This record gives sequence, C-alpha cells and structure tokens, in this order.
Amino acid sequence: MQIDVDVSGRKVVVFGSPVPARRVVTRYVRAGARVTLALPGPVPPVEERMDSVHYTSQPGSADTSGLLRLLGPAWSAVVVDAEPVVRDRVIELCGHLRVLVQREVPAATQGQVVLVGGGPGDPRLLTVEACQALRDADVVFYDRLAPTEALPELAPGAELVDVGKSPYHHPVTQRSIEELMVARARAGQSVVRLKGGDPFVFGRGGEEMLACLGAGVSVRIVPGVSSSLAIPAASGIPVTHRGLSHAFTVISGHVPPSADELAALVRLGGTIVVLMGIASLEQIVGGLCGAGMDGDVPAAVVERGFSASQRSTFTTVGRLPAEVRRLDLRSPAVVVIGEVVSVATSAQGAAELWASDPFLDVEEVRRG
Repeated sequence: MQIDVDVSGRKVVVFGSPVPARRVVTRYVRAGARVTLALPGPVPPVEERMDSVHYTSQPGSADTSGLLRLLGPAWSAVVVDAEPVVRDRVIELCGHLRVLVQREVPAATQGQVVLVGGGPGDPRLLTVEACQALRDADVVFYDRLAPTEALPELAPGAELVDVGKSPYHHPVTQRSIEELMVARARAGQSVVRLKGGDPFVFGRGGEEMLACLGAGVSVRIVPGVSSSLAIPAASGIPVTHRGLSHAFTVISGHVPPSADELAALVRLGGTIVVLMGIASLEQIVGGLCGAGMDGDVPAAVVERGFSASQRSTFTTVGRLPAEVRRLDLRSPAVVVIGEVVSVATSAQGAAELWASDPFLDVEEVRRG
C-alpha cells in the first residue's frame, strides 16, 4: 500500500550517514520538507553538504534530552543506518511523542549500473524490480519510449537525464551514454539506464552491459515487457495461436533485412513482428511478396500502443504500404504480418455481436 502525504514545510529528521542516507534526504528535500540529517559522526565541511539540509550529530542513545530536542518539533523521523541502540531509542521516543517513524534501506555505498526495461511505455507494465531500481536510483538516463511522464514519482530521489534517442536521431551518442553511465557509477552513484521494451531486444543493452563490465563497473539487468509481444496484445493480436502459427520472428526495420533474410522468413512461415519498421516498410513488404508471400495475408499496424492515442489498422500485407501512406501512420508503431491478425479481427466482430446479444455463443460466431 502506498499513501501519498504532503510533506511541504514539515520537519523530517533522518538518522544516517551521508552516503547511505543520500537518496532519502534528496527525496524529502524535493518534496519540500525541512530536512535535518542526524549523523553518527562529525558534521562534514560546508562544501560537502547538500543544499537545504541542516546537519547535526546524532545524540547517543542515553542522551534522552538531546534526542527529545531533535525529535520534539519533528513531523517524522526516518532511520536509515543508525546503530541498533540509537534506532530502538528513536522508535521508542517517537511513539511517546506521536511522531511518525519510518525505516529506509540504506543506499548502496558503491556505484552500480542497472539496465532496466521500461516496457511499452505504460508505467503499470513495469516490473516490481524495475520500480525498486528506479526508487533506489541516484540518476536515471532515459529514452523517449520509456514511461517518462511517471518518472518523477517512480524515481523521486533521482536526477533525471533525457538522452533523447529516437529513430535516426541520436543527439547523445551511444558512446557518450556509456561514458556517462560509467562516470556516474565510478563516482559512487546508483545509475539506472531506462529503456523502452526490453534492454536486450533491439535496445543495445548488450553493448551497455559490456561497456560497464569493461570499465570494472557492477551492472545488473532488469528485463522488461518487450513491445514485440505487448503492443500486438494491446490490439488483441496473439503472436502465436493454435492452428494458425506456432512460431514468430521479431525483426528490426531500422536496418532493413536483406532479400535473402526476407525470403527465409517466407519459407519459415509463422508470424512476423516488425519493430521500427515504418520508414522501411515498403522495402520489407516488397521483399516478402517477391519471395512468394501471398498478398492477402492479414497484417496490422499498431501505433502508440498502450497510450491514450493508440490506433490499430487492419489490412493485408499487399495493401500495407498504401494504407500506411493513406492514414499517415507514424512511429512508434509495431507491424504484425501473419494469420494471427485474423484472431483480433474476428474477436472484434464477435464482441460487437455479443454486445447486441449477450446470450450469443461467441465461440460459435468465431467458427462461422
């Protein structure tokens, strides 16, 4: 359960060391709280302090008056890495004072990189581990297809850096992104590289993993829901379906497949899912039909899947390029070619009939 509370102007006392408590302190400062960091050791010099934070030394567990002076005016106390005797005394006194007390996991003391799959863009499709990695981050480097609108809530203690990659336009080069990740991790920060879909499906996650490992930086992978599966599903298209397709192939249209590769796909059969393929769609379709694919094979384009402006277009492979031009279909979009597209169209027809007659046997309608 998550309870959102306005902490603006409220005094919050954090018990912890500067590095382990940095994420908690940043989160409360950004939320507008008046933060006091109670340190187990001496107060650091001014140049090492965070802005808008009051620093003080932790009173000992036996210094009841010192703890009361610190906690009495507080709205909340947050225990990060205090000694157990201090922690227990703080919890006890907060109970008497009716001060909200919380415990937070200390931030990592060594830098690391987490490559996180953001799924198709809807934050509800993030995994639990992805949400935890974002919450623990000091800095997030994100792309346009990640769930960007929700980032301030998902990573409240992190610096958010837009590295702005889009098809055929990379204002921040891949090499520069890798250098930024490594530099921040070496500086002791927890770095999240947030990508749309899954980092290992046309996401260059493998390159970023190798760059971190080559620099001696710890790296962890958090898989994401791939757009190649999720976006067709958002329009009711299964990539496999009994009796229609027992295999599917995912290809990138960013670099169009060769004629031999397209011919091999026709021989293989099954479902073809094209990511980043709008610009090269005419070439891909021409190659498939030239290799013997029937132009009447069902096809679909799903634009902006899982967004409020999602649009699905159903046609045939032979008419696909003309429909893309006529309707001005644009990226981000996923193209699906194969008999499985007919499952979605028949399901939609059955749903419309069912809406007019709720006692209708839908399976009978599907069988015709």
